[in-house]
Amino acid sequence: MNRTHSEDLPWNTQNSPQRKYGVMRRGLSQAAGCPKDTGTWGGGHPFEVEIHRVAPGKINFPLHEHSAQWEAYYILSGMGQVRGPKGTESIQAGDYLVFPPGEAHQIINHTEEELTFMVIADQPQADAIHYPESGKWLLKPQKKCFEMNEVDYFKGEE
Repeated sequence: MNRTHSEDLPWNTQNSPQRKYGVMRRGLSQAAGCPKDTGTWGGGHPFEVEIHRVAPGKINFPLHEHSAQWEAYYILSGMGQVRGPKGTESIQAGDYLVFPPGEAHQIINHTEEELTFMVIADQPQADAIHYPESGKWLLKPQKKCFEMNEVDYFKGEE
């Protein structure tokens, strides 16, 4: 058994350059010995667990959808909004949200209080994350972001 206590972990902060997007994270899985974004296929755990905090007026990430990864969010404290296929809906402490692959989502804190939630994600060996508003793609495990242009299947092959 690996054991960690969330209150002993530092908050790791990630902000976009203009600070529209921002999240603070405590990586429970990493503290318990799991390499980030590495499932059982690479010696990690079958799921990754983090605690996220979104400050007032912030959005966690740009609207995105995973091609392979499932994510579940359990709202621990605060209120906010989730943006998804049904539009924008209110969320509050006690809500449990599940996002299957292909379902775009983001969390918005439009209140004056912090919004804290747990994120549980499975660990597929590879994932392509699409950002429908910008057209970008992020490939994992490479962690490289791309803008793609459609080409003929055989282009450059003959």
